[in-house]
Amino acid sequence: QVQLVESGGALVQPGGSLTLSCVASGSIFGALPMGWYRQAPGKQRELVATISSSGTTDYEDSVKGRFTISRRNPKNTVYLQMNSLKPEDTAVYYCNAYVSRPTGRQDFWGQGTQVTVSS
Repeated sequence: QVQLVESGGALVQPGGSLTLSCVASGSIFGALPMGWYRQAPGKQRELVATISSSGTTDYEDSVKGRFTISRRNPKNTVYLQMNSLKPEDTAVYYCNAYVSRPTGRQDFWGQGTQVTVSS
């Protein structure tokens, strides 16, 4: 199994910056596709950013140009650098990783870390 642990959530002012980290452990061989999702109270969980095993990144439109996802090899550690934070970025942020199987993919999730953007 794979365990994911996020950290770095905090209360920050609008326009501020914050970096989240996620460390994967367990039965892992090689780099996994990973990503960050977020969920605000009463809202659906949404994709924020993804990074492939080879380092290819993708971003949700609202965070493009402000957030940067990165990973550190050879360990399955992923970061989310968040700049120019807005109140609408307030949410619980979850780290995700998945493994591909012949029958489909299996997702693993961290416990979440709270990011609050407020003055």
